[in-house]
Amino acid sequence: MVKIENNLGMISITSEVFTNIAGEAATNCFGVKGMAARSKTDGLVHLLRRESMSKGVAVSFNEDGSVALALHIVVDHGVNLRVLAESIMGEVAYKVSKATGVRVKGVDVYVDSMQVS
Repeated sequence: MVKIENNLGMISITSEVFTNIAGEAATNCFGVKGMAARSKTDGLVHLLRRESMSKGVAVSFNEDGSVALALHIVVDHGVNLRVLAESIMGEVAYKVSKATGVRVKGVDVYVDSMQVS
């Protein structure tokens, strides 16, 4: 949780806020099918539905008040993974920072699966 204090009071932002914003920003990028999660029972990667896409995002809170994000995604077959990952990193960092006012120290993108349309 991030706490921001000013002369009017205190604002607390939970990890769920960060995961929802990051998941939404990532899935809106061209070439991303959705967020991914690895099943604990069979070990397979599953595409998450829109309402549970935040499970594909992990948030780390740093001592300097910034956050680091790790995203697990499923992509379309044939996309340039490096270009896509760079696009996601920029978009997620911008959207999270703009919406919360919290500095994003890093965004790690893990491509867990590729789907053929």
